[in-house]
Amino acid sequence: MKEQKGHLHPITQFIREIVAVFAEMGFVVASGPELETEYYNFDALNVPRDHSSRDMQDTFWIKSKERQVMRTHTSSVQVRFLEKNKDSLPCAIIVPGKVFRNEATDATHEAQFYQLEGLYVDKNVSLGHLKGTVEHFLKKLYGDDVVIRFRPSFFPFVEPGVEVDMLFNGKWLEMGGAGMVHPNVLKSAGIDPTIWKGFAFGFGVDRLVMRQNNIPDVRMLYDGDLRFINQF
Repeated sequence: MKEQKGHLHPITQFIREIVAVFAEMGFVVASGPELETEYYNFDALNVPRDHSSRDMQDTFWIKSKERQVMRTHTSSVQVRFLEKNKDSLPCAIIVPGKVFRNEATDATHEAQFYQLEGLYVDKNVSLGHLKGTVEHFLKKLYGDDVVIRFRPSFFPFVEPGVEVDMLFNGKWLEMGGAGMVHPNVLKSAGIDPTIWKGFAFGFGVDRLVMRQNNIPDVRMLYDGDLRFINQF
């Protein structure tokens, strides 16, 4: 029998592609814990105490003496990183990692999935820099003919905020959110927002993989069917 060799999962392959693209732009990889505190997951990111994302419908809370959650976004790494590196700014990081949401699954949603966080902080940063970075990233992955749009939106940790959509099979598919880092987030990390500015973005890695490989259902990436996985 011919020996069969294993290979990297398509999500892992894709994350390596993402890291290479951002490395060309000077971004480095950062990481943080998947079991996160309420402070770094919500409070430090300017998420109000009564915000709906804290409800059990969206968040997996851990029964413990401390207020801990399975992180709902890779944005929790932002303040952790800035706290440790506030004396060595500017910075440009990406954070690929697993996140968790207590929600129903369908063709474009999973309770456990991968996100790509990006953060850039410097003294002269604008929404134009964010837009140019995102467009360059997506065109590097999908070619110059990729169709992208930016829509105004709201996220507590950015102001102003935008949604980033990409045309996929004739329909607009939301790929992630982005915006200028909210001054309160910088303050949480001990950084003066009158001197430093920043932009941040968060993309669903799973949806980016779906777009690249024309995969119709995100759940196919996780059900362990070797007939599917071996195609990659």
